Parts: sequence; structure tokens; C-alpha cells
Amino acid sequence: MFQHIEFYPGDPILGLMDKYKADPRSHKVNLGVGVYYDDDGNLPVLECVKTVETRLANPPQPRPYLPMDGLEGYRKACQHLLLGRDHPALQQNRVATVASLGGSGALRVGADFIHQWFPKAKVYVSDPTWGNHISIFAGAGFEVHTYPYYDAETIGIKFDELKTFLQQLDAGSVILLHPCCHNPTGIDPTHSQWDELLDIIKTRQLIPFMDIAYQGFGDDMDTDAYAIRRAVDLGMTVFISNSFSKSLSLYGERVGGLSVVCQTEEEARLVQSQLKFTIRRMYSNPPSHGGHVVSNIMNDESLFQQWQQEVYAMRDRIRSMRQQLQAVLSEKIPDRDFSYFTKQRGMFSFTGLTPAQVNRLQTEFGIYMVENGRMCIAGLNQGNVDYVANAMAEILQ
Repeated sequence: MFQHIEFYPGDPILGLMDKYKADPRSHKVNLGVGVYYDDDGNLPVLECVKTVETRLANPPQPRPYLPMDGLEGYRKACQHLLLGRDHPALQQNRVATVASLGGSGALRVGADFIHQWFPKAKVYVSDPTWGNHISIFAGAGFEVHTYPYYDAETIGIKFDELKTFLQQLDAGSVILLHPCCHNPTGIDPTHSQWDELLDIIKTRQLIPFMDIAYQGFGDDMDTDAYAIRRAVDLGMTVFISNSFSKSLSLYGERVGGLSVVCQTEEEARLVQSQLKFTIRRMYSNPPSHGGHVVSNIMNDESLFQQWQQEVYAMRDRIRSMRQQLQAVLSEKIPDRDFSYFTKQRGMFSFTGLTPAQVNRLQTEFGIYMVENGRMCIAGLNQGNVDYVANAMAEILQ
């Protein structure tokens, strides 16, 4: 009965990691998967997480189902991070928020909601974007297209082309945006560019869907949320998916959230009810352990401050790796500008390498990155950054 089913070859990034694991070379380097590793190459357990997990385990507690939309403290934490504690939209109770199965779950719940209530909408994602963006929205029934973004010649943004493109879209089109630390390029609009883009989106009556998975890895918690807060201040209805996977190093706990900033409190009540219904018929309840960890950290002032400092330490280590990578490459190839490595922000960098060059890095040096040249900077450390930089210089000359 299953002979007609098509084979799914797997996610290309996860498939790349399988090849990495099978590589016997001791000097191999994993720069593919989007996970933060510390300077020893290990997945860290944050101190604030250790503190809370110790509390939760002493004594062990019962594990009842959580509410469909998650713990109230968790939902408030999402709202405060995204908008700031005192934002008028929160005081007016016009933000609907649900806990979700990571950022991916937030995107899917939002996609299902939009497709149900705005079935004629089309979705536009940046070219390039995180590959799962396309799969999630297409899986929800949308027609998915791309908008101009990455300029390979300048290793920047096709800003004028992007503005022209947005001005031609039909009202009600969904625009998926990366508020900070664009995945996969690491290239973000400036604040003034965001102002221009959001003015167009508002004028054209487009629907912004902001996906923020790296808040705190660009500049800081508040600055990284500039585009979100600017859109809300302009009076726009905004969908926001967020994730704690990277910022709390809780990848397997699937801790994310979906927030919808509405025009009125009554609208938020209606949206909240339908988001809960979407969750009920999909997976019923969010995870308990990760939800309690997030809620405890975000609602304890001391732990919250400790968490922020731990995130900023991760951010600063990534910046240091960018600087060292640029320094070695600039020394090896002095007639080429590698400043884009330090201008890009967050965990990822579009290196400008071709698929052929990426393949050479893999076969000759045991350095693994995505075929399009996306590098996870967080995979670099003091023990491998010079090796990677020298290998890149060899294939670029």
C-alpha cells in the first residue's frame, strides 16, 4: 500500500552532520549545524539553567499537562523580551501569546492560523532563508515565493531591489522577516533601513511575520528587537515567533513561542482562542520541563540578569571568532576585503564560498559547512579557527 510514497532524503544540514560524524579524521571541524558550542567545542549547560533544574528536581514534582497555551509566566516572558516590560501593547492586553514546540512549532501554528483565516494570502521569504521556513509554510498550504535579499557581489543586501519588490505586492501578503542575525547570511538591515521597509509594509497592508531565534546574539536583547518594536509602534498587526533554543542552550526541550500583536484587546482574545484550538488539534500541550525552566529564569530578576550575561558571553565569543577569522584571511590574502565577517552578526556567516570550494574544504581538510557557503561561526574555537582560516585561504588563492 505504500509503494507510491516518495522517499524523503532528509534535511541537507542534518545529512551533512551524518557525514561529519562518519569522518575518521581527528582534525575535522563541524561548521554546519546551527548550534552554539563553547570554546572547548562542547554544548554548554548555562549556569542559570543548572540552578533552576536543581530547584525543580529537589524534591521531584508531579508532571501534569500544561495549559494548551503554556505557563502564564512563560508567555509573559516572551512578551517582555520581544516588546519590553512596559510597552503600551502589553498594558492594553492586545498581545496573544502561546508557548510552542520551539521556533519551528511557533511558525507552524502561526502558518496554520493565517492559512485558515486568510486563505488567499501568499507567503514571501528572503532569498536565501532558513530552508525550513519554506517547508513549514508550504506544508501549511501556502504558495511560497522569495523576495530579493542577498547580494553576492557586495556580500550585502539588495536593498533598493527589495523595496521595489515589496511595493508591488498585493495587500494581505505575508512577509517573513528576520529581525536580527539573519539566517543564513548574518546580514541585517540597519535601523534606518528597517524604518523604510516597515513603512512600505504598513502602506501596502502586508502582514509581517517576524522570526527571531537569536535575540541577544547581535547587539543586545533590546536592540535586537528593534524591528519588532518599531513595527508595533507603527500600529501594525505583527506575528512573532521566538525561540529559547540557542539563548538558553535548550535545543532538545523545544521551547519557543508565538505572539500576535493585535489592534484591540478583544481581537487578542479571539486570536488567543484560535491559537489554542490550533494547538489542541495538533499536539494539545507544550513541553513541561523546558517551560518551567524558562519561566523560572525569566521571572527571577537575579537569574534573568545572570542569563543575559551568559548570552552576551556567547555573543562576544562569536565576535572574537569572526575577528580572528578575518585577521588570518586578511594576512594570507591582503588584496581581498574580508571585513564582511565582522560586519555580519549572530551565529552564521555567508562566506562567499562556492559549492565547489565548500566541497574542497570537506574532502581535503575535513571542514564541514553547508553547500551554499553558510558557516556556523559558533563552531569555531581557539583550537580550530587558525586551521579553518588557513584552509579557506588555500582554496581562495
